Amino acid sequence: MSIWFKQDISLDQLDQLNKNNLGEHLGMQFTGIGENYLKATMPVDHRTQQPYGLLHGGASVALAETLGSVGSALIIDLDKYICVGIEINANHIRSVKSGLVTGIATPVHIGASTHVWEIKIYDDKEKLFCISRLTVTILNKR
Repeated sequence: MSIWFKQDISLDQLDQLNKNNLGEHLGMQFTGIGENYLKATMPVDHRTQQPYGLLHGGASVALAETLGSVGSALIIDLDKYICVGIEINANHIRSVKSGLVTGIATPVHIGASTHVWEIKIYDDKEKLFCISRLTVTILNKR
């Protein structure tokens, strides 16, 4: 059974959420939505690398936060609520120098006032290189 409030969301509609913001600047693209997961990619290039030529940890965290935050937004009724991240952490297990990375967000907890997401990010050889956890709070729309 799907966790999403809006059942007919498309990948094109999700990509529109990245227009004119950090997601677009970093080249993020949504590539999958399942019953309980959201998937997106991000290139490792001049926009996302740090001075040593490795994927910047902050870029990985930006991908993780984007996936979890959009996931929460898809679970709630946006006419009544908003969602904002309140805590994120990330463990960088290995480095990535090039290619396309893929993040997959799955919920750990979906409550009335908080959501907790686990986001695993893989390199293009499908090796896990970053694992992140994001906590999102759900607020009444004002």
